[in-house]
Amino acid sequence: MRVIAVPVLSDNYSWLIIDESDGVGAIVDCAEVEPVLAAVEREGIRLVAVLSTHHHYDHVGGNEALAQKMPLRIYGNADDAGRIPGLTDGVREGESIEVGKLRAEVLFIPAHTSGHIAYYFPREQAIFTGDTLFAAGCGRLFEGDPPQMLNSLRKIAELPAETRVYCGHEYTVRNLEFAQSLEPDNKAIDDKLAWARARRRDGKPTLPTTLASERETNPFLRSDVDELRASVRHLCPDAVLHETAEIFAATRRLKDSF
Repeated sequence: MRVIAVPVLSDNYSWLIIDESDGVGAIVDCAEVEPVLAAVEREGIRLVAVLSTHHHYDHVGGNEALAQKMPLRIYGNADDAGRIPGLTDGVREGESIEVGKLRAEVLFIPAHTSGHIAYYFPREQAIFTGDTLFAAGCGRLFEGDPPQMLNSLRKIAELPAETRVYCGHEYTVRNLEFAQSLEPDNKAIDDKLAWARARRRDGKPTLPTTLASERETNPFLRSDVDELRASVRHLCPDAVLHETAEIFAATRRLKDSF
């Protein structure tokens, strides 16, 4: 499997997944048509599917226009059938899809939206997480609550450490700046922030990340870490913050205003 970053809109990524043995591919989260078509033509492959992670327009806005250009299967959560344009194949957790010889498992990871799903390729050790897990961050809770998001993130974090994470936005630098504010003594965060800033200065993406890196740097996977807990309690002196879920919820509130 080869994965190509396709920058779209202002800070989104669509991801072109290529099965090099068959010369076919799929696009994860088609927000815009022209950049996707340009990438497909440049790579010389046949696009056969769209893998939608959730219904927000900046992830599905190009679905129908792309389907008008070529025959495609458009996948997404079956429960979001009325919200994902052009949906042809509704899927749920536990089901799998194929792109050529590549096989992805569907994971249900709600909270950013109620129907958010991820596509996990176990053999290739890659997961496409949309707006649930970002590099050093997580999505806003538009249609869920903190315990639900915490459970969704834990489901992803339990995958093998070497799993590559492809998410939907280039938010890494700002996310790491927030992480650094909560864990100023965390060298892994310092090092990754310096690296991410250099990548962006060079016009290069900071993705994919890995779950190993996220476990060291992502505050939303580190609600049990003493330094982070102390920082959150200091910044939220009037809140009752004993349980992990309470720390997580306060961390998300702090990020919303960072």
